[in-house]
Amino acid sequence: MLSKLKRSTFDETVELHINTIEMGISGNITLPHGTGKQVKVAIADDDLLAKVAAGKIDFDILLANPEMMPKLARVAKILGPKGLMPNPKNGTLVKNPAKAAEEFKQGQINFRTELKAPIMHLMVGKMSFGDKKLTENIQALIEAIKKEKIRNVTLKSTMSPGIKLEI
Repeated sequence: MLSKLKRSTFDETVELHINTIEMGISGNITLPHGTGKQVKVAIADDDLLAKVAAGKIDFDILLANPEMMPKLARVAKILGPKGLMPNPKNGTLVKNPAKAAEEFKQGQINFRTELKAPIMHLMVGKMSFGDKKLTENIQALIEAIKKEKIRNVTLKSTMSPGIKLEI
């Protein structure tokens, strides 16, 4: 149904908006077919810290091992407000950053309810993926969140109206 509603000429992003029964639901999952977005992942080292201190941030996700945290404290005022400071809750503070970088590049996403409302907004792919790949990504995400914790799900693309899904 989503492909019939397509109106634009660009490759639209497909999103899921999930209302949950409770707040505080979080986790991460590697989608079977990725998100369709190229993610720039960086691993914290002394050279990267010098660039960040100079104001150059050219990455979307920063990974670090626990031993690097005292050095990262110097640039915490720059990274923190942008949401780039590594921490264990979002899976960016890990013992093996190289392995974690590969997972993030393959389409791993973190999901979490908003702070003041039991709702999640998640990217599950692009319209160019086709019905089969989008369906597999959506099913994997719903299984990761657990059906019993979900109140309702709305599917939409960038320019389309929302479509309520039955769970």
